[in-house]
Amino acid sequence: MKRRHVIVHGTVQGVFFRASCQQEATRLGATGWVANRPDGSVEAVFEGPDEVVDQLVAWCRTGPPRAAVSDVEVTQQEPAGEVGFEVR
Repeated sequence: MKRRHVIVHGTVQGVFFRASCQQEATRLGATGWVANRPDGSVEAVFEGPDEVVDQLVAWCRTGPPRAAVSDVEVTQQEPAGEVGFEVR
Protein backbone atom coordinates (compact mmCIF):
# COMPACT_ATOMS: atom_id res chain seq x y z
CA MET A 1 0.00 0.00 0.00
CA LYS A 2 1.15 3.50 -0.77
CA ARG A 3 -0.19 7.04 -0.69
CA ARG A 4 0.79 9.89 -2.97
CA HIS A 5 -0.17 13.56 -2.81
CA VAL A 6 -0.28 15.08 -6.29
CA ILE A 7 -0.59 18.67 -7.55
CA VAL A 8 -1.32 18.97 -11.27
CA HIS A 9 -0.58 22.26 -13.07
CA GLY A 10 -1.72 23.51 -16.46
CA THR A 11 -5.18 23.73 -18.02
CA VAL A 12 -6.77 21.33 -15.56
CA GLN A 13 -9.86 23.12 -14.27
CA GLY A 14 -13.06 23.27 -16.30
CA VAL A 15 -12.01 20.25 -18.40
CA PHE A 16 -13.62 17.46 -16.28
CA PHE A 17 -10.29 16.63 -14.64
CA ARG A 18 -11.81 15.94 -11.22
CA ALA A 19 -14.70 13.82 -12.52
CA SER A 20 -12.40 11.87 -14.83
CA CYS A 21 -9.91 11.38 -12.02
CA GLN A 22 -12.64 10.05 -9.72
CA GLN A 23 -13.84 7.68 -12.45
CA GLU A 24 -10.31 6.37 -13.08
CA ALA A 25 -9.55 5.96 -9.36
CA THR A 26 -12.83 4.14 -8.77
CA ARG A 27 -12.22 1.88 -11.78
CA LEU A 28 -8.77 0.94 -10.43
CA GLY A 29 -9.94 0.55 -6.82
CA ALA A 30 -7.99 3.42 -5.24
CA THR A 31 -9.16 5.58 -2.38
CA GLY A 32 -8.56 9.29 -1.73
CA TRP A 33 -9.83 12.58 -3.09
CA VAL A 34 -9.39 15.24 -5.77
CA ALA A 35 -10.04 19.00 -5.55
CA ASN A 36 -9.55 22.25 -7.43
CA ARG A 37 -7.12 24.73 -5.89
CA PRO A 38 -7.52 28.53 -5.97
CA ASP A 39 -4.38 28.91 -8.12
CA GLY A 40 -5.95 26.92 -11.00
CA SER A 41 -4.20 23.64 -10.27
CA VAL A 42 -5.80 20.36 -9.16
CA GLU A 43 -4.76 18.54 -6.00
CA ALA A 44 -5.31 14.83 -5.37
CA VAL A 45 -4.46 12.09 -2.92
CA PHE A 46 -4.30 8.48 -4.09
CA GLU A 47 -4.06 5.53 -1.74
CA GLY A 48 -3.98 1.85 -2.61
CA PRO A 49 -1.77 -0.92 -3.96
CA ASP A 50 1.54 0.29 -5.37
CA GLU A 51 0.70 -0.45 -9.01
CA VAL A 52 -2.72 1.24 -8.78
CA VAL A 53 -1.29 4.43 -7.27
CA ASP A 54 1.50 4.44 -9.86
CA GLN A 55 -1.09 4.15 -12.66
CA LEU A 56 -3.08 7.09 -11.26
CA VAL A 57 -0.01 9.29 -10.94
CA ALA A 58 0.86 8.43 -14.55
CA TRP A 59 -2.73 9.23 -15.62
CA CYS A 60 -2.37 12.69 -14.03
CA ARG A 61 0.50 13.48 -16.40
CA THR A 62 -2.02 13.66 -19.28
CA GLY A 63 -5.46 13.75 -17.64
CA PRO A 64 -8.69 13.80 -19.65
CA PRO A 65 -8.73 14.75 -23.35
CA ARG A 66 -9.34 18.51 -22.84
CA ALA A 67 -6.61 18.93 -20.19
CA ALA A 68 -3.18 20.36 -20.94
CA VAL A 69 -0.91 19.28 -18.08
CA SER A 70 2.29 21.30 -17.73
CA ASP A 71 3.69 19.87 -14.48
CA VAL A 72 2.91 17.26 -11.83
CA GLU A 73 4.30 17.48 -8.30
CA VAL A 74 4.27 14.16 -6.43
CA THR A 75 4.90 13.77 -2.70
CA GLN A 76 5.09 10.48 -0.81
CA GLN A 77 2.90 10.17 2.29
CA GLU A 78 2.15 7.43 4.78
CA PRO A 79 -1.13 5.57 4.08
CA ALA A 80 -3.94 7.00 6.21
CA GLY A 81 -6.74 4.51 5.61
CA GLU A 82 -8.80 6.57 3.16
CA VAL A 83 -12.29 5.22 2.43
CA GLY A 84 -13.82 5.73 -1.03
CA PHE A 85 -12.76 8.35 -3.54
CA GLU A 86 -14.40 11.77 -3.47
CA VAL A 87 -14.42 14.99 -5.43
CA ARG A 88 -13.99 17.90 -3.03
